[in-house]
Amino acid sequence: MGNIFYRYLIVVIACISLLIGLQVPNFADQYEKRVDAHLREASIDLQPFLDIADKFFKGNTDKLIEMHYITEEQSLRDEGEAIENMIQRKKRFEADMNALKTNLPMRALNILLHGDHEIIDEVRAQYSYAAPVNEEALIFSACVSLSILLMVELLMTLASIALVEISRSLRRISSPTKRYM
Repeated sequence: MGNIFYRYLIVVIACISLLIGLQVPNFADQYEKRVDAHLREASIDLQPFLDIADKFFKGNTDKLIEMHYITEEQSLRDEGEAIENMIQRKKRFEADMNALKTNLPMRALNILLHGDHEIIDEVRAQYSYAAPVNEEALIFSACVSLSILLMVELLMTLASIALVEISRSLRRISSPTKRYM
């Protein structure tokens, strides 16, 4: 009876881990699409200021921002800060897009360790569950499932060994010892 329970437990764990493994490529895909959309938006918003920098400062946006900062007009100083923030935002998204141009395990690790928190929150808030059926997703999912199953097997083996040792220790303690007088 215990053997049947164990087999069904392993099947359930395998199914759950496969489904979890399929969601990682899906999350990475949705994350990448959001980064791309934000990058496009930042580029469009910044373009008029880049055109002004090209026209008056030979493309040097630092000089454009500096001109905004040195003016006495507060609204222009605030505009300089806004331009600087747009440039930094665009650079941040460009760096994120470049980091995502790799294989799936490295993309997932990059998102986990260095992902943009604003975008991760957006993806989680509007996440749509799907099971991508492509080679990369299926291989990744199978590897996740296999890893989880191996960890479960290892834990079950270690628990079994621990129970055997505890049982032996209890038998030694409870068995009467012979004393020679």
